[in-house]
Amino acid sequence: INRISPSKQQQTKINTCTPYTHTLEYIHIFFNSITYKYIFKMPSQEWTLMGKLVSQIYSRADAEPFREPVDWKTLGLFDYPQLIKKPMDLGQIKKKIEKEQYTTLHDAAEDVRLVWKNCMQYNADGSDFFKLADSLKKRFEDRYAKLLKELNIPPQTGGSGGTGGSGSGSSSGRGAAPVPTLDEKRTFAKNLYKISKEELGKVIVDLDAGCPEAITKNSAEDQVEINVDNITPESFQSVNTYVSKCVSDASGRKKKSTGGNKTKKARTS
Repeated sequence: INRISPSKQQQTKINTCTPYTHTLEYIHIFFNSITYKYIFKMPSQEWTLMGKLVSQIYSRADAEPFREPVDWKTLGLFDYPQLIKKPMDLGQIKKKIEKEQYTTLHDAAEDVRLVWKNCMQYNADGSDFFKLADSLKKRFEDRYAKLLKELNIPPQTGGSGGTGGSGSGSSSGRGAAPVPTLDEKRTFAKNLYKISKEELGKVIVDLDAGCPEAITKNSAEDQVEINVDNITPESFQSVNTYVSKCVSDASGRKKKSTGGNKTKKARTS
């Protein structure tokens, strides 16, 4: 990485940019005249696509029975609350996606699967509603699998659907590192501000060696670009552990130094 002197215009940009918005955000940090450019992408792309998928299912004419909660009182289905412990509908899922109440795409997918599961549990096998839910379930799983592949998100294992289970942090395979959550990515991106240039250099070298798709080098501008979303779970776990340790060690040294200064002042007073 070549050393360059950041211009006043670049310095102004770093002071005025607002990180972690719902758009693609470039975060510029200068260490000892070396320019690094970070990208932290909030879930705009993946959640836009997930919302679109759910909306496509929702807008289907044959999905009308699944758009709103089952009005079991009006329909006289008084055994429904006893059989279905966690009601779910597509309208509720759409709202939760819009309000960003899910941690991962897999969490949202599990709620979609719950819609079909509840219907197939309450209605007899072979009935029209059972067949409809089964058909929509297969359609959703097919499109969801394609969505995960497009976003380079590993499927989860052990779930109720064809692509995986519920909850965040599940692994893509036995012994594999857990998929980092948005909060973990956000904390990692923030911690990059707090480490030294030598520590940051090690992070870049490690990512370049183990996860080159997360690194973009611009030799013309002497910049390195880190896309947090492109870091594989295994590489993320490694660099995140290292960065967290660096931040913790730095915090410990700072506290120790502050404590020493107070003691010295007390002795000289």
